[in-house]
Amino acid sequence: MKPKRVLIFSATFGAGHVRAAQALIETLREDDPTLDITHLDFGAFVSKTMNTVIKSTYIEVIKHTPKLWGKFYYRTAKISPHSVFQRFLNGIGRSELVKYISSLRPDLIVCTYPTVAGVLAELKLKGVLDVPLTTVVTDYAVHSQWVHQGIDLYIVGARDVYEGLTSRGIDGSRIRVTGIPVSPRFEREIERGPVAAKLGLDPNGLTFLVMGGAYGVLNGAKRVCQFLADSRVPVQTISVCGRDERLYKSLDGLVAGARNPFVRFGFVNNVEELMAASDLIITKAGGLTVSEALTRRIPLLIFKPIPGQEEENATFLEKVGAGRIAHTEEELEGILREILAHPQQIAAMRKAAAGVLPGKAAERAVGYMMELADEQTSRQKIG
Repeated sequence: MKPKRVLIFSATFGAGHVRAAQALIETLREDDPTLDITHLDFGAFVSKTMNTVIKSTYIEVIKHTPKLWGKFYYRTAKISPHSVFQRFLNGIGRSELVKYISSLRPDLIVCTYPTVAGVLAELKLKGVLDVPLTTVVTDYAVHSQWVHQGIDLYIVGARDVYEGLTSRGIDGSRIRVTGIPVSPRFEREIERGPVAAKLGLDPNGLTFLVMGGAYGVLNGAKRVCQFLADSRVPVQTISVCGRDERLYKSLDGLVAGARNPFVRFGFVNNVEELMAASDLIITKAGGLTVSEALTRRIPLLIFKPIPGQEEENATFLEKVGAGRIAHTEEELEGILREILAHPQQIAAMRKAAAGVLPGKAAERAVGYMMELADEQTSRQKIG
């Protein structure tokens, strides 16, 4: 018997789509090492040149004119599936996808990016494609781009997303609330003491983790770091600058003159360890970052959430009691002073964070996906 083939589409317009795909791949391989897994960047698949341009434009927009992105997001949040815009999106790369999928002959297709999910869903509705199709919604809100009738299985992060999809006509029997899939590394027990010692920090000291995002899109990150470094209330800081070299270098003087312990990094691959050594994360509200933190039961302080999906994710966090939102530097400093003066608030948010997700999200998601693939295989054998 030939091994099952799984085709996974993500996109590099924001690191979260890729991280969700990678989490699924890790879990799929742990579950069944014989699987033949192909992971493609949808944008690069259609056009590498266009993908590079769109990706760089997207990053510049959310860094420098986030309100512009917010307007686009909300104006397209509830567009009709029959609109000219939606029909255009559902046609992107269609012929190339049909040829590729026909040659690969996968047993299951998984999408962590909505545009490609729409294209493939349309092909299923037209009878051109007959492969089980799963979509993983990587945020805690529902945008029209996630809503497609041709999807066989939806994997979502919370009940709110389930209700958002059903209110837009998606059959609830096709939706599973598993939590947004994160790498199994975030599920494993990690002792705080050894990690803190490796960082040169006191394992018993209050520690905040400042994360600028993969591309350094946390506006005001330096101001956050400066406030914590100079705080008269003792607090240790771990700063992750991502690929933002300018931010990293701008912290040279701060590191040298900090009143409180302060360590910084550029891009890292051990975020789960840094989280294990931390009591609170100050960051942007990407769906995967939020999910990784909640999986580790760590509360978040979201600073200047980008209008759109990140604003929705931040609102979700605040609603469930696992986070706070600061829209301005004044609000941020006020919340930080409040938390530093009353650290018991962190314990309350941590308790709330522990109850948000069911746990083992990627494992649960993979279970449902492979069940779908097995059902298709059984039908084909009977047919």
